Amino acid sequence: MTDTLPACPECSSEYTYEMGDLLVCPECAHEWSPSEAAAEAAAEAEASLVKDVNGTPLADGDDVIIVKDLPVKGAPKPIKSGTKVRGIRLVQGVGDHDIDAKVDGFGPMQLKSSVVRKA
Repeated sequence: MTDTLPACPECSSEYTYEMGDLLVCPECAHEWSPSEAAAEAAAEAEASLVKDVNGTPLADGDDVIIVKDLPVKGAPKPIKSGTKVRGIRLVQGVGDHDIDAKVDGFGPMQLKSSVVRKA
């Protein structure tokens, strides 16, 4: 048998079988459509992609430029627009802060991708 079916997405059982257009798991009785599962996986991959203010995808190690003044709590002055930040890391931060970076003069902090553009 050269054609193998995917494991069940609910219980990871390898004993799935086809029933018409659906795949069925005999252990947990879960039924799913392989084409819908592929579309959902593609949508999840697109949603997890971090994009800058212009819609350009960002990656670890990219350099970015801050596009608007950012007030920093406890600092006497804001981070000015046009400040270049080197070597970012993409993380799942607090709230919608998805960039971990070290800003010169301010130290390490988390930024939102909506306030930076790729350099």
